[in-house]
Amino acid sequence: MRNIGDVLKQNLMKREVIISLVMLLVLTYLAISLGFPIIFSTLILFFIFSIVTLSLNLEVGHTGISQFGRVIAVIAGAFVVGAIPGRILAFLYGLPFGLEYADDAVNYKVVPLIHKILEKDIALALGFLLFCLVLAGLSGALIGWLTSRPAIRLREAYLGISLLAFGDFFMWVGHNWEPLVGGTTAVFIPDPFRIVWGYRMQAVAFTLLAILVLVYLFIERITKSPFGRTLKMLRDSPLVSRVYGKDIVKIRTQSLVIGSAIAAIGGALYVIYTGTCTAIGFTRLTWTFWPWAYMMLGGVGSNIGMVLGVLVLTVSRTLIILYRKSLFGFLLLWGIDPIWLEFTLLGLVIIFIILFMPYGLVPEKSETVLPSGRIKAILESVRKQSSQTPEN
Repeated sequence: MRNIGDVLKQNLMKREVIISLVMLLVLTYLAISLGFPIIFSTLILFFIFSIVTLSLNLEVGHTGISQFGRVIAVIAGAFVVGAIPGRILAFLYGLPFGLEYADDAVNYKVVPLIHKILEKDIALALGFLLFCLVLAGLSGALIGWLTSRPAIRLREAYLGISLLAFGDFFMWVGHNWEPLVGGTTAVFIPDPFRIVWGYRMQAVAFTLLAILVLVYLFIERITKSPFGRTLKMLRDSPLVSRVYGKDIVKIRTQSLVIGSAIAAIGGALYVIYTGTCTAIGFTRLTWTFWPWAYMMLGGVGSNIGMVLGVLVLTVSRTLIILYRKSLFGFLLLWGIDPIWLEFTLLGLVIIFIILFMPYGLVPEKSETVLPSGRIKAILESVRKQSSQTPEN
């Protein structure tokens, strides 16, 4: 019993457990004081950005690619969901589906008609959701392959600047080409959760939680596999990778394809949740800088750190938005509106974490190829064999 107590105490003192318990207490307080809607909206954003940040960590934290264009894959997933699935349903049910579909004068009439169809057919709604996710994943994989072409030849800052430019390019294409996703106006997304309209937010939250768990387990499986160890070897020393005969171009391409497919699914889930797709909303601030901030604060290369980094900053941002006016209303006397303090206070949170935890909330832990128990057994076996060997 003493050993069990010691193990339990040791696990409870782990940094990730302490952070999780603190965040759970904060969310419980918000639920009691403000109700569950604010909790569900906070958790939904946490789930979406966790998916996107985990994909970024696969490429940056585990592979060492200067991925400053995370927004590219997110845009790919969002745009393909905004442009294609709704048109297919409109075509099947005899509604306008051509270039005019994205026109706001047509789109706001067509999508409500599609909603009436979806809310009566659960199989169609689930099929539509699955089709959106598969389509987004494929589009993200394609974008990942395309962006891997410069990744083959460029390194460090040159690659980062190129990917940044790609992200802005795709955003402005969507913003100026109206038939894609409405141009300067938003295009509405058919809602697969229409069938549970009274409990939509709860259904979205639990669906996103399930997808996040699957993505986390998938990336954990990858990073602990021989392929994951190859990624880390490439990250730590490209020269050693070449010496061992690894195809660096192929490895980088595979990492970008997998990571971009996951990020595109995150972008698709975001527009499905919001119900609209607006090109100008996919900026590098929200979909590249924030995932980088989450990753660095969580601990580069640490998957559980990514999730906790997103959770801490998402909850912190919610608290700042909710209480900035009541806590800093006195600043109005000096002509400062507290509504603009969101990013300033969030920046202070980031600086505070960096000062006291320079390697992130949960730094990456070095892991042996074999479990520690197996290594001890091997060493013990070798020791016994050496002790039984007669001396010459």
